[in-house]
Amino acid sequence: MSAEYATFGLAPAMRAGGVLANGDYQVHRDFVDFIVDGRPLLFRLSDLDAVSPLAADIPPAIFTAHVRRLLLEAEAPLRDNRYVIYGCPECEGLECGAVTAVIEKAGDGADDFVWRDFAWQTGEPVDLQLNGYHGIGPFRFSGPEYREALRQLLAADEPQARRRVLLIGARVALLAKLAAALRTIGIGAEIAADAADVPPDELRTYGAVAFGRTVSDETRRSVRAAFEGAGVRVAYVDGLAPIVPLLVAQIEYALDRSPTEQRRLTRLAAGRDAARLSVTSTCRVRLIAYRMDRLSRTHVHEVFDDVLEPGEHRVPLAARSTKGNSYVVARTSTSVLVTSTSSSGGL
Repeated sequence: MSAEYATFGLAPAMRAGGVLANGDYQVHRDFVDFIVDGRPLLFRLSDLDAVSPLAADIPPAIFTAHVRRLLLEAEAPLRDNRYVIYGCPECEGLECGAVTAVIEKAGDGADDFVWRDFAWQTGEPVDLQLNGYHGIGPFRFSGPEYREALRQLLAADEPQARRRVLLIGARVALLAKLAAALRTIGIGAEIAADAADVPPDELRTYGAVAFGRTVSDETRRSVRAAFEGAGVRVAYVDGLAPIVPLLVAQIEYALDRSPTEQRRLTRLAAGRDAARLSVTSTCRVRLIAYRMDRLSRTHVHEVFDDVLEPGEHRVPLAARSTKGNSYVVARTSTSVLVTSTSSSGGL
């Protein structure tokens, strides 16, 4: 099978972390995804929970080594000239499974790169007949386009993502729990009353600011002014409720740097009886409803967990999960959306 020309690009992406309904934690990972013919290559692999080797939290020397390999300026890490395209988000072990492919120069004398023989690999050698992705590739990328995209990563002054959050609020105990949860999934978090005395260099390390519900307008303006004075653009999060998993989901969404058109989840709205969401590629979607009762007790309901096809979907919600002040979190392996429920009728 001959390789057909395809466009090649790169874009920010994330593996969504979070506090799950059963109390488990899922690690947050920022990485650079491969965009083939305008679409994330990861989305062609069904619902694979994986990240590329170009992750933001690895040491710069290792990051550079991965880029050099993709440019064929370093030896392939696996037998038969195979390279890791996506691997386990929790570790780098091949035994967990990885998507690999042969990367080579075109054999017809053209200045092109070819990715072929994609496979799911857990050891060596790979069995293409049994574990090959027969419907993916081969892809042929223009040499100049391919090299320019990857070398821009090497030229970047700060390849690392800003994965720190400044927490502003009066409920210190809640903020401490939130900070601990964020740090557990790999997101740095600090607590402060305001940002007036924070040095500009430190402000530039934050990617988001989360405000508690009782923070005054004056403090909010002061914090925004401090970041603007430091020349830093950050995402601002207004906490919906004092529920740690919900706040973590809000912050995860705020830190998502991937282009909106290249996300798996693009819309979420919820009423008392149903939620409606938009999915761009086949993937597993989980919906979790949170609510607080009159005694400020938190109730968690797993309302949906299944694989959805691309398109618009309506998911019924049980009345017990949307009483009073309630909220819905939608998750895929790469996206998180959060919304409050509305009593203004069904969806």
